[in-house]
Amino acid sequence: MRLPPFALERFFARHEFAARHLLCVSDCESMSVGELLDMEPGASEELHRLRLGYTESPGSPSLRAGIARLYTAVTPDDVLVTSGAEEAIFLFMHAALSPGDTIIVHQPCYQSLAEVARSAGCRVVPWLAREENGWAPDPGELPRLAGPGARAVVLNVPHNPTGYLMPADLFRQVVRFSEERGLVLFSDEVYRGLESPPRESLPAAVDLGASAVSLGVMSKTFGLPGLRIGWVATRNREVLRRMAEIKDYTTICASGPSELLAEVALRHARALARRSRRIIDDNLVLLDALFARRADAFSWSRPAAGPVGFPRFLGGSVEELCRGALEEEGVLLAPGRLFGDQGNHFRVGFGRSSLPAALAGLERFLQRLPAG
Repeated sequence: MRLPPFALERFFARHEFAARHLLCVSDCESMSVGELLDMEPGASEELHRLRLGYTESPGSPSLRAGIARLYTAVTPDDVLVTSGAEEAIFLFMHAALSPGDTIIVHQPCYQSLAEVARSAGCRVVPWLAREENGWAPDPGELPRLAGPGARAVVLNVPHNPTGYLMPADLFRQVVRFSEERGLVLFSDEVYRGLESPPRESLPAAVDLGASAVSLGVMSKTFGLPGLRIGWVATRNREVLRRMAEIKDYTTICASGPSELLAEVALRHARALARRSRRIIDDNLVLLDALFARRADAFSWSRPAAGPVGFPRFLGGSVEELCRGALEEEGVLLAPGRLFGDQGNHFRVGFGRSSLPAALAGLERFLQRLPAG
């Protein structure tokens, strides 16, 4: 297997720690270790007592129990802890697929959701989300896409980069279709819990389908990317077993301090999610106002969930927009090509409290662009 460069991650490797204003990142506002430990009496002492030995390969029993409580049909034995979401994606693609298999992928998407399978010799069939439909994919296309050799469906909901939230009836339809066709549904749910309002949260795929695999991570909803803790939850014993076996060739086990801190965070999951949603809601008001003022320059489909959106630039080349905003104002935007999109879109991220300063820089740059 020979993987091509990961376009988005190479983009961030070059710019993320050099740009003054990050207006395209997909995580939520983080916090210090001290702030997290202060949420719970005794947590700091527990961390100091922790011995820095190896951890259990599937994740500590207490962490897996905390993750299982995020679902309704999941036990700790149905959970595999990984190093962020990226390792989980890699493990799944190699555990569930073989060369020559067909995988149907919800697109545009985070590159590894398609590229790992393609590089392993699989045929990747796009299930396109279209802006004219509010970024909804068409469920009527699935029977045609799932032809001979189809093995899996990859769904991302809430969706990155568009912020689309699939209606519950359609989500259940996709889960049911996958189960009836014998397809493994890999459901990327890293933004679950960031729906607005919260009562509109979808069920997890693992709670609806016996063979579905739900992906989660501490980075997004909980704002703790530095922990590098992700997981899959699935009742599909064969896929889980194979993922665990392949993990022996990648990270083997997670970091002990990260696991302990993740346990603390999960005991306060609702409070952390509320914190993230509050920042997102405040920032969306500012974004709505900017795009309303500059309706001549942007088409804006307001996201329904998560900390990212995918506006379209109407005033010329989106590559020039992104390049100019970075060079002149230090504002980092992510052009749509990084997600396989060719429609002049770019990703904007609004999960951090630094957004007002970033927006001010972007607006200064826009004011200098030629009219029309």
